[in-house]
This record gives sequence, C-alpha cells and structure tokens, in this order.
Amino acid sequence: MQLQSVHHIAIICSNYEASKAFYTDILGFSIKNEVYRKDRDSYKLDLALNNQYKIELFSFPNPPKRVSQPEAAGLRHIAFGVKNLEESLQYLDSKNITHEGVRIDPFTNKKFTFFNDPDNLPIELYEL
Repeated sequence: MQLQSVHHIAIICSNYEASKAFYTDILGFSIKNEVYRKDRDSYKLDLALNNQYKIELFSFPNPPKRVSQPEAAGLRHIAFGVKNLEESLQYLDSKNITHEGVRIDPFTNKKFTFFNDPDNLPIELYEL
C-alpha cells in the first residue's frame, strides 16, 4: 500500500447551518456538493480549499458529545497553514472568533495558535 495524500477530513456537526456558515463564510471553504439524505435526516456537505476537496461536513440528529480538547485521546485537531499568523488572527478577531495567543513551536521556531469551530473542534493555524 502506498498512500498518496489525505483525501478528506470528516466532521459531524451539531448545528448544520452554523457549521456550514463557519466553514464557508469564516474559513473560506467553497461548496463542491451538498446532499440531504432523507432516510438519515442528515446533510453531507463537501467542502474545498483552493479548489481541492478537503472536508466532509455531516449533520445527524442529536449527535453524542465527545471530548475535543487538543490533548484528548483520538483525533487531536485539524491544522491549516497560513502565510501570516498575525493577519489571520486579526481576521478571526474581526469575525468575533475567540483564539489563543500565539505560540512558538520549539522545534521549528514557527508561530501557531488554536481556535474552535462551532462544536468546539480544535483548529490550528500554523504559519508557513
């Protein structure tokens, strides 16, 4: 087996409209496809970044809560590279998105920080 790339990240949200707005209006993903699956009372939204398919956003009725702090067992977080972290944080501030202060990676000396999506999923911004 030779893995070629990460194909997509699947996220189950508790409030479809809030998460759809967050990932499209705030983070700038474009919608590739949106399907309502009546038999599951569920939406599936395919999202792209820079025209590359990246996230499947799902809604299900009453999804169970789970621990989502960056140090919890399981998927730790998703991370996006940015050219300028300070500009990105100013943008998040303008959208009233709460975030941590800037951290410095002790191994690379690169700047990074965390914020959360509407379901408290940790998202990292990492300066390239």
